[in-house]
Amino acid sequence: MKICVYAICKNESKHVKRWVESMKEADEIYVLDTGSTDNTKELLEKENVHVTTKIFTPWRFDIARNESLKLVPEDTDICVCTDLDEIFVPGWRKTLEENWTKDTTRARYNYNWSLDKNNKPIVNFYIEKIHTRHNYKWTHPVHEVLEFTGEIENTITINNITLNHYPDSSKSRSSYLPLLELSVEENPTDDRNMHYLGREYMYNKEWLKSITTLKKHLDLKKATWKDERAASMRFISRCYKNLDNYAEARSYLDKAIKEAPYLRDAYVERAILEFEQKNYQETEKYCLKALEIRTHEKTYINEPFSWDNTIYDLLSVSCFYLNKLNYAIFFNLLAMEMDPTNERLQNNHKLYKKQELISNQFL
Repeated sequence: MKICVYAICKNESKHVKRWVESMKEADEIYVLDTGSTDNTKELLEKENVHVTTKIFTPWRFDIARNESLKLVPEDTDICVCTDLDEIFVPGWRKTLEENWTKDTTRARYNYNWSLDKNNKPIVNFYIEKIHTRHNYKWTHPVHEVLEFTGEIENTITINNITLNHYPDSSKSRSSYLPLLELSVEENPTDDRNMHYLGREYMYNKEWLKSITTLKKHLDLKKATWKDERAASMRFISRCYKNLDNYAEARSYLDKAIKEAPYLRDAYVERAILEFEQKNYQETEKYCLKALEIRTHEKTYINEPFSWDNTIYDLLSVSCFYLNKLNYAIFFNLLAMEMDPTNERLQNNHKLYKKQELISNQFL
């Protein structure tokens, strides 16, 4: 099979070497540079990557993606779309060839969107950006989607292919909001983009706009995916919390729990809300409910704080204030196991042990 990787990029010099090394299992690599002002293009060319430059005004991710796909030769059997801050676990090509059949049109595989300091996945879900050369196009100005345009699509799931994401936190998201507004304007019944727009308003601290937009998302007929509906409810709660309306904040977290009781996230957000209000008994209650959920769903909806040491940290401090010292020590140790270099947790441990010693002196 002829397998080609394609991507778009702008000012990605820090990622080039690592990314190319990961993608070298392909026969060819094609990159559309959309206006780098650093040496990204030169570094890619040194690595024998096919690079073309094209600047888009106005900017849209879908148009850029489609132009990058055009760079891939027509006789390519399999196209692999990635970004330069994404890295495949080695051996991906062999696994792809072993699973791909003559009827396959697209592959679904593991995507670790967020990893901790030890490279352990925090947020993991499937993505589907490996596909045939023809009958696919990218749509939506931002948070673009790969759509099938042929007659019969055959998607396979390959659990043994994993793509890891190492985002550059210094990169600006300033283009996202206007592009999402454009996306909703172009298709006001698209539930996914309405959810993303409401979330983006929240990120930009436009609380009232976020609440209005997310409620629109919940009212859409197409908005049936419970995970995403619950996320909209959680985001509405965050907005109300920032508006000091704690009654509505609690109400929407309760709705989120009812909508998707199998997800930890709303329980943890409720625990965080109660902790901030110094309601330690309620904090303990919702943390313990969250811990009852042991299955980590493969969905982008999952929040990192639902699966890192946050729950144990909240429990530890809450138990300390509830005079449950043994539990405070126990949960703090669990939190430290997950984040052994955290100085605050280490200091808490010293404090708890000192308090334990003092308590024992009076027994």
